[in-house]
Amino acid sequence: MDVIIERACGLDVHKDNITACIITPDEKEIKTFSTKTVFLIELVDWIKKHNCTHVAMESTSVYWKPIVNLLEAEDIEFLVVNAQHMKAVPGRKTDVKDAEWIAKLLRHGLLKASYIPDRNQRELRELVRYRRSIIEERARQYNRIQKVLEGANIKLGSVVSDIMGVSSRDMLQSIANGNDDLEMLSNFARGRMKNKKDELKLALQGYIQDHQRFMIKTILDHIDFLTEQINQLDEEIAKRMSTFQEDIDRLDSIPGIARRMAEQMLAELGTNIKEQFPSAPQMCSWAGLVPGNNESAGKRKSSKTRNGNKYLKSALIETAHSVRGSKNYLGALYRRIAARKGKKRAAVVVAHAILRISYYLLTRKEMYIDLGEDYFDKQRQQSIVRHSLRRLESLGYTVTITEPKAS
Repeated sequence: MDVIIERACGLDVHKDNITACIITPDEKEIKTFSTKTVFLIELVDWIKKHNCTHVAMESTSVYWKPIVNLLEAEDIEFLVVNAQHMKAVPGRKTDVKDAEWIAKLLRHGLLKASYIPDRNQRELRELVRYRRSIIEERARQYNRIQKVLEGANIKLGSVVSDIMGVSSRDMLQSIANGNDDLEMLSNFARGRMKNKKDELKLALQGYIQDHQRFMIKTILDHIDFLTEQINQLDEEIAKRMSTFQEDIDRLDSIPGIARRMAEQMLAELGTNIKEQFPSAPQMCSWAGLVPGNNESAGKRKSSKTRNGNKYLKSALIETAHSVRGSKNYLGALYRRIAARKGKKRAAVVVAHAILRISYYLLTRKEMYIDLGEDYFDKQRQQSIVRHSLRRLESLGYTVTITEPKAS
């Protein structure tokens, strides 16, 4: 094979050390470096000393990030590659051989780089992903406090829709402080919940112990702390994304997508969609929202969705589930697919549709215009008429169809 890159470096990256192999027209040199910053700087200087123009490494966990930060600062072109795409030949499994194999593949142009966003987007990604993890942790605390209440035979969750609502929160705080008076506890009800005072008294009557009061108080304090952290992250992310407010508004116009979701999409996809993804299908494939290809001897086997960006994919599927009852195009699409293939597949289809819509809104600079809940009925009007006619005739009716007058 022809050599495309004359001076290439392959890195086999681990937690505590990095094995590097430089191949040039004149020599091949292999060295091992520690992952501490001072030794990473030595690695970069060693690469520059040999005038390497390209460096390739596996996308091993987060261990590639410190190296990329240094290479980026030195303007050295780098490729972070999916490890599955360049498995070493069997029988060659050592760190040295791995580094050499990566360098050889790089020299012959056989490596395909993964998408590595610029530094600003990487920082934004970290903030958005951390915020999502804190929100998930807060949800776990909600479930944990519900378990404590069940253990005390307090059935508050059976009466109120949101156990962490304003009224419920005041009741829980009062219980944690040692209040057992059912009348006082039920008086914390606000709004329409006042009509449920009798039910609340029954639900709040239990056998709560001191350790359970302590747990409720501790969990409530933890929830308050997490909420404060989420608010701080919201402010920091909003500050960093202030220049992309128009794109956020475009995404926010799609049913099921709120500001936080729009920020997460832009953090994962980047703010220059057209440059990164030439087409909507390519973007959906990158996110892992398209069927896989598995065909052999003319037979199609399991075509489950491919691996993609797990943060974006899970968030979009969560959004898809949230629109299942809405009176719009996406809600109709969800119900249509769910009736035939189940809710999980329907969520993937709707998530794919949302991502395609997002691509066109961001590249065309347009706002979302809903097609309407009756879109599929209009598309299949004649089919619906024929189906309804057969159903009625099977029941013994004689049906005469008259075309509607044009208005």
